[in-house]
Amino acid sequence: MLRINDIAPNFDAVSTEGPINLHQYLSDSWGILFSHPKDFTPVCTTELGYMAKIEKEFKSRNCKLIGLSVDSVEDHHKWKKDIEETQGVKVNYPLIADENLQIAKLYNMLPSDEVNDGKRTAMTNATVRSIFLIDPDKKIRMTLTYPMTTGRNFDEIIRVLDSVQLTTKNKVATPAQWKQNDDVIIVPAVSDEEAKELFGDFKKIKPYLRYTKV
Repeated sequence: MLRINDIAPNFDAVSTEGPINLHQYLSDSWGILFSHPKDFTPVCTTELGYMAKIEKEFKSRNCKLIGLSVDSVEDHHKWKKDIEETQGVKVNYPLIADENLQIAKLYNMLPSDEVNDGKRTAMTNATVRSIFLIDPDKKIRMTLTYPMTTGRNFDEIIRVLDSVQLTTKNKVATPAQWKQNDDVIIVPAVSDEEAKELFGDFKKIKPYLRYTKV
């Protein structure tokens, strides 16, 4: 199983933007790899459309998007037209065609003995519905898998991205329900003296619970 801080497995694939190598595509950017069980499915149609609407938010955070489904590039292009028609937005980020399930298996989304015989359905591919946040060092920093019937909250993914980027640069953690510009928690490994040097004023609730601004 892939775990937090594992190197995201690299792969070569075909996509709606041509041949793609994951690590080369990401280069020195952050990345969101998010997968879908099947083209022309209702929940995923709304998801791809919403991601297209907020792609600029990821770009402003130096984060690239890359989608994946187990259907062909030809089907992806047809689906993109449906998405534009029904969601009112054009999908500009690449969609990978994972017809042989190579990437789904590489990322532990499906059992290794699964095959795509052309008869697979969205329900068959239910576990191919995951999100991976990858940092510029190609490490996996967050994973998330939703059930088939629940559309993903991509605003939450932006919140997680903000938190991970902030806590990568600073000796802090983010509390429950944290949003950008809210107070953060000073990590326990930082002494009060060091905290004062790093952050200036901070609020001490308990020896292990100290809030500050960054």
